Amino acid sequence: MSTLLEKPIKISRIMAISVSQARALEDPARSKIVEMLYHRQLTTEQIGTELHKAGYNKAITTIRHHLEILKEAGVIEIVKIEEARGAIAKFYGTSIKLIPNSHAKDFDSKYSGMIKSTSAKIEKILDGISKKPSTKKAESPSESIMLEIVNRAIANVLESKDYAQKKIR
Repeated sequence: MSTLLEKPIKISRIMAISVSQARALEDPARSKIVEMLYHRQLTTEQIGTELHKAGYNKAITTIRHHLEILKEAGVIEIVKIEEARGAIAKFYGTSIKLIPNSHAKDFDSKYSGMIKSTSAKIEKILDGISKKPSTKKAESPSESIMLEIVNRAIANVLESKDYAQKKIR
């Protein structure tokens, strides 16, 4: 047997997602629901209306099923419950922002300098995080915990009003 192709695989991206979250987001309608709930609180009926506008014609029972799958995976949650005319209205929201990933093929060469300088800064941050015990047993945080800390910190920065104002200018 002769080798026809061999290519080294360089890890260039890390995705932090559980299997249940990946399964929950694999359906295009469910992914659309998560996108719709970013910075919004919607009821099942409002979600149905928005899905219909986006070209997804789903019955309310199907939408409820999708919401349950997303809720069980921890992707969305009930953020408000209201009583209106004797009925209970549940409003759903999410703390997850889905960002489309469609970078140009020359991304690495175009941004290699930024990647290198940012990597050095992040390495210092991770060194600082890894030296801080995560529990009373003086354990260093695992890679997944460090990634989640950095992920949430980046989310805080990108969602901050100050950063949003800088982007507008």
